[in-house]
Amino acid sequence: MSVDHYENFPVASVLMPRRLVPAVEAIYAFARSADDLADEGDATPEQRLAALAAYEQALDRIAAGGEAQSGLDPMFLRLAGVIAQYDLPLQPFRDLLSAFKQDVTVTRYASYGALLDYCARSANPVGLLMLSLYGQADEQNVRDSDAICSALQIINFLQDVAIDLQKERIYLPMEDLARFAVSPAALDHPGGTAKWRTLMKFEVARARALMLSGAPLAVRLRGRIGLELRMVVQGGLRILESIEEVEYDVFRRRPKLTRKDWMKVIWRGLRMKARMKRAMKSPSGAALPLE
Repeated sequence: MSVDHYENFPVASVLMPRRLVPAVEAIYAFARSADDLADEGDATPEQRLAALAAYEQALDRIAAGGEAQSGLDPMFLRLAGVIAQYDLPLQPFRDLLSAFKQDVTVTRYASYGALLDYCARSANPVGLLMLSLYGQADEQNVRDSDAICSALQIINFLQDVAIDLQKERIYLPMEDLARFAVSPAALDHPGGTAKWRTLMKFEVARARALMLSGAPLAVRLRGRIGLELRMVVQGGLRILESIEEVEYDVFRRRPKLTRKDWMKVIWRGLRMKARMKRAMKSPSGAALPLE
């Protein structure tokens, strides 16, 4: 459920119950349009922040209800209806706006903790809202969903280092660059260097561990939501494999899933539940790999 341009937002998924499609479309419209305000076009930072502030004011009017919603833009009226119908919390929408505002002003992250804080607002809210639509937003599920969503966001950053550089953004933590002696000023094309490969090997391993820590949610949830989430998990893991296969040179060969990759993702997703059940029954208690 990566939220960077919402490429993986499940709005058109064949696995989603038709009854939920209008709700997901309303949430998608809010998230995508707000993301575009922060990222697209030639508006000044001040103009972007003002536009996002207007979105915050619209959320305040939705929260107030009644006459306060009179005259709202149709997009917000649809969103208000969905929020009321499914009793959705407003905080995830506010968190998304907070992350988008941060995109306007912040282009570097000093630490992994700071990056996770950003992911907690830019990615995790989408997972929480999806769980809420399905009536599955208990504490354990939300914790695992947060891990999956943050992992997906970080995987997207690893995949798009070159694209983000064109926007003058670096999402690799500065503390990691320093640890592996990779200079931010030399990120134009370090893909073939040993230091870069060592850095990216570390980042890929950490993202994979984060994804796997939340993966039990995809097995625990039943029905369509569980199946879809298993595909999401396997898609993220496959991107990490692709980064490894190009020897971490995401500058010349940006990893993306091909039709062949998707067939592999589907096969692994279908096998994932059985493999995890066998792992839990294993005498050693060791988890089997999900790839």
